[in-house]
Amino acid sequence: MLDDGPLPDADRRRVPVLAGTSHAVFIADADPVRLRFFTSAGELPACGHGTLAALAVLAGRSGTDLDVALTAAGRTFAGRAVRTGSLVTAEFDPGPVTLRDPAPAEHQDVAAALGAAPETFMDGAVVASAGRPRLLVPLSTRAAVAALNPDLDRLRAACDRHGLLGCYVHSAPDDDGRVAARMFAPSIGVPEDVANANSTACLAAHLGRRVTADLGDALGRPATVTATVQPGGAVRLGGTAAVVGRGSSDGLRPRPRRRPPGRRGARRCGRPAP
Repeated sequence: MLDDGPLPDADRRRVPVLAGTSHAVFIADADPVRLRFFTSAGELPACGHGTLAALAVLAGRSGTDLDVALTAAGRTFAGRAVRTGSLVTAEFDPGPVTLRDPAPAEHQDVAAALGAAPETFMDGAVVASAGRPRLLVPLSTRAAVAALNPDLDRLRAACDRHGLLGCYVHSAPDDDGRVAARMFAPSIGVPEDVANANSTACLAAHLGRRVTADLGDALGRPATVTATVQPGGAVRLGGTAAVVGRGSSDGLRPRPRRRPPGRRGARRCGRPAP
């Protein structure tokens, strides 16, 4: 999370690389609060877990529970954050989700890159979009999800070919709607995401039920995201976050360009250096 300022987009893309994160969120103090999301590959129109984190930061700054209007990529929506000690439980409306069946080539190309055992694939894959399309792929067990070791170059090529953001692989939900999930998005500079809230919202919309997704275990950074389906089909996303550190973005500020040294004689004579 950074306060927005006059950084060029090239420097915004550097932030997640320097911070060792998948995404960076830039917060502009306005009404509504403006959010921008970047990976090392460029800007995204939406980022669910980034929005939850931004709400946690805003609640921490306010020192109280928070109901706030947010805007990102031209869409304005409501967010809520409730503080409990050092933790913040946040939720927001991720917007409409569109669903369609994947073309045979879409599923085949992505499945081949994932490298899962053929018998673990289940029916019910879907292309879902909450801003940009991604393929949701169900596997039979949590163990099958944990065992994935995809060919990321091949997966990126498949996603680029079919215009997909990435691939969200999930286990079959248990009776309570809990799944294990992993989000691979090398096409946007994220080999594997620690958490992906928008894809969890897409899964809830697809299944028509509340979903609790456990992510990040393969990266040693476990996260849990909950998506609920409201009357009428709207989805609401939620999660609990804590601010674990603070720093400065001074190292990203543009520095004045130094004039390259010329020949010593040229400097003495006052001539412009070549």
